[in-house]
Amino acid sequence: MLTHGQVWAALDRLAERAGLSPSGLARRAGLDPTTFNKSKRITTDGRERWPSTESVAKALAATNVSIDTFVQLIGDGGGRGGPSVPLIGLAEASASDAFDDNGFPTGKGWDEVALPTVPDEHAFALEIFGDTLRPVFREGDIIMVSPSTPIRRGDRVVVRTKDGEILVKECKRRTAKTLELQSLNPAEADRTLAAEDVAWIARIVWVRQ
Repeated sequence: MLTHGQVWAALDRLAERAGLSPSGLARRAGLDPTTFNKSKRITTDGRERWPSTESVAKALAATNVSIDTFVQLIGDGGGRGGPSVPLIGLAEASASDAFDDNGFPTGKGWDEVALPTVPDEHAFALEIFGDTLRPVFREGDIIMVSPSTPIRRGDRVVVRTKDGEILVKECKRRTAKTLELQSLNPAEADRTLAAEDVAWIARIVWVRQ
């Protein structure tokens, strides 16, 4: 008998085959980005929510995968390789409840993605959308961020301001009073922030392109 878990696991494997997160797969298929998120797989009253046949068909078309191959993915008991970390889109990361005061993932809207192990239980991943971070990062790239990893000059970092703005930059200089950030895109202006305006800063330790 086909189970709820098997179908969702197959969609996760389909996304991995395409080098995408579940939300990236949904977006490529022309669906709402949250369609395949883990938070959508169980209803608020605890009932199992199955993906619609239409959404599965669109995902297969978007990845050029046949129904026969998808059936094989359903039967693949291997599951995902490697540990998973919380994942959210870069645009959604600016939501007020996406992080706690320490810069650790919290609240709703998070998915999961299998990435290499890092010695940080609070590590998380951001999925890049748009072209504002070219040529370093491109749409669809997934960056792993480690709040506990020490930051040095020249490191690429994610910064959240106290106004809720999320910045992906290079750490140019950091003092007790200011944080100087160099833009990854030559067309974008560099930024200098007062230390008191920075909610948190975390180092980018890995990227899947």
